[in-house]
Amino acid sequence: MQLLKGVNLAHAYDYTLFEDLNFSISQQESAAILGVSGCGKSTLLHILCTLLKPNSGEVFYKEKSIYSLDSDKKLEIRRFDFGIIFQSHYLFKGFSAYENIELATLLSKQKIDDEILEKLKIQDVLKQKVGELSGGQQQRVSIARVLSKKPRIIFADEPTGNLDKNTANEVMDVLFEYVKNNNAALILVTHDEKLASVCSSVYRLENKILHKIS
Repeated sequence: MQLLKGVNLAHAYDYTLFEDLNFSISQQESAAILGVSGCGKSTLLHILCTLLKPNSGEVFYKEKSIYSLDSDKKLEIRRFDFGIIFQSHYLFKGFSAYENIELATLLSKQKIDDEILEKLKIQDVLKQKVGELSGGQQQRVSIARVLSKKPRIIFADEPTGNLDKNTANEVMDVLFEYVKNNNAALILVTHDEKLASVCSSVYRLENKILHKIS
């Protein structure tokens, strides 16, 4: 089942990033978007996940045009259906790792998934304040927070940027397994060609156009 579709998307700041861009993803799919810095990958991700309205074009989630909805409806989609993993962790520094995850589950009316915590290897740091954790530990906590919401679509902007190679592979395995087991989807923005190649579809944003390369 198709979950998300972007139709004739265009966006520009001082210069045009992309125009007439089309993209779609279905459940149990993972799509990687490659491209050089500044090409508009993160901007496209923000448009697809309701954070930035495109200059033109439409984004459909479950066949509803997202940007025709009011703010409350968009917030509801972000809270219950979308999970967004940023390059920056955006964790609450005064809270423990566990409290950060717990807050997300309370807002989305879910329960903390102990299996996800175990797979991400963060059980031993749950009681620690976020500020006491390494960058890699914080990233894994932020990923656990997103997955514990049980989203239908995960939007990930360089989710393994702060992780060593082995840990990055383990984290991606967790994300792929989640997508498969929950009829979800993953949209991944990355510079890492090898990481992208593991996804079911690979795109490159180049010269204002999104090319599907595999």
